[in-house]
Amino acid sequence: MSFAGLRVLSLESRRAAEIATLIRKQGGEPFVAPSVQEAPLSDHSDAFRLLEALESGSVELVIFMTGVGLTFWRDVVTADRADRALRQVKILARGPKPVAVLRAAGLRADVIVPEPNTWREVVEAVRVLPERRIAVQEYGRTNPQMVDALIQLGAQVETFALYRWQLPADTAPLRAAVRLLAARQTDLVLFTSGVQLEHLLMVAAEEHLAGEVLQALQQNVVIASIGPIMTEALAEHGLVPDIVPASPKMGPLVYASAEQAPGLVQSKRSASGCNR
Repeated sequence: MSFAGLRVLSLESRRAAEIATLIRKQGGEPFVAPSVQEAPLSDHSDAFRLLEALESGSVELVIFMTGVGLTFWRDVVTADRADRALRQVKILARGPKPVAVLRAAGLRADVIVPEPNTWREVVEAVRVLPERRIAVQEYGRTNPQMVDALIQLGAQVETFALYRWQLPADTAPLRAAVRLLAARQTDLVLFTSGVQLEHLLMVAAEEHLAGEVLQALQQNVVIASIGPIMTEALAEHGLVPDIVPASPKMGPLVYASAEQAPGLVQSKRSASGCNR
């Protein structure tokens, strides 16, 4: 199992060094271009609105979608007050990252949704719970599909925005990644979130290379998607992943890609009549 020297592009941000190491250990040539910055909102009204809802007892179940959102919230409202409020409600965590933040604070999630940890698993977990007054900590954007699905279950849902996704302060690596894709100088792209693709295409448009990048992804470059939500994001742009790991985690994504990519690169380029 080896990338056999393939040029592997990752758009990872917070775990950029980790994924570069994993790619290199599997025999790949990594190029990591951070594409997303998680920025806390300057307006903290939602953070305190969530705190007041928990303290007043108007919420029965709080859903934490991300560990970074939970961390931002505890920092804004102060950890002691946040933790006291959380002890009064049932907590649902979407996957291991909010669980880790809770554990570090001496708290625990009452419900942990199973893999692939998408909003659909959140809804299914809520379906069997009695609580129907629900607070949702959003991730980098609003998810109206999840909110609508919860309302269909008879829930009263309030959403709370604690941070937003934006482009990183330094977009030079991402612009370089755009040029590499447009010039067909990348063999494989690893996608771990839909916002990575959005920001890639946004910067490609700014560089007047959006068409070339989409064509490269359709015809030349092997695409690896971390899981179903990422795959849906790709489909919105007419893209189909060549590789999807059995488990939606970074390690399995890299290992599955190292195993499958060398053969896929050759077959994909042969089919499109292009060579490295």
